[in-house]
Amino acid sequence: MTAPTDPDVLHTTAGDMPLEEVQMNVHGRTWTILHTGAVISREQELAFLLDENTTRRPYGSVLWPSAIALAHEVASRDVGGKRILELGAGTGLPGIVAASLGASVVQTDRQKLVLHVCTQNAERNGVTTIEHRIADWTAWDDTERYDLIIGSDILYAEPLHPALRHIFETNLTPTGAVLLADPFREPSVRLLEAMEADGWRIRMDKWTVGITPPPRPVGVYALTRA
Repeated sequence: MTAPTDPDVLHTTAGDMPLEEVQMNVHGRTWTILHTGAVISREQELAFLLDENTTRRPYGSVLWPSAIALAHEVASRDVGGKRILELGAGTGLPGIVAASLGASVVQTDRQKLVLHVCTQNAERNGVTTIEHRIADWTAWDDTERYDLIIGSDILYAEPLHPALRHIFETNLTPTGAVLLADPFREPSVRLLEAMEADGWRIRMDKWTVGITPPPRPVGVYALTRA
């Protein structure tokens, strides 16, 4: 692994946002991740959402518990040689872990600033094979097929559910799987129930994230076509 450089600062129209550094162990390796703040517990999430300065921190540049859970789930699977699309990559941890295990990874995010952090994190951990793309789910033009489509905490906005379903149905190989990490949000559960009713098979693994009690429960859902 390459030696980490000093944390960067994001320069935005809303002001400068210092990037913090966290180290965590996934699959027997220590990963160094830059972010504009870690939001792990439910209390931290409520404080973040109610903070009047939240607009200075893009949602995607924050380290969320679902990304940590998804990274562990990805590491527990045989992803070597698989083609993986990560939606709303944010700080990028799950896709970075996948690429380090031999997967061919495309990481996407709608915000250029967020994708900048994602790219920095890949470089910071010596992972140089990832392709990074700016992408908007509502103006999706990718026609490639992927063995795995992954995303962490991307189901919270119900107006975007049709666009996400279009991507799942269009870009997944016939034998592929969608892997989604979510902290049991109500809009997310409604989408998963609707997809199951439409014939998708869904299996869930439960992870807990965080050191300070109570840890945050996160479901990682594997969706496959019936």
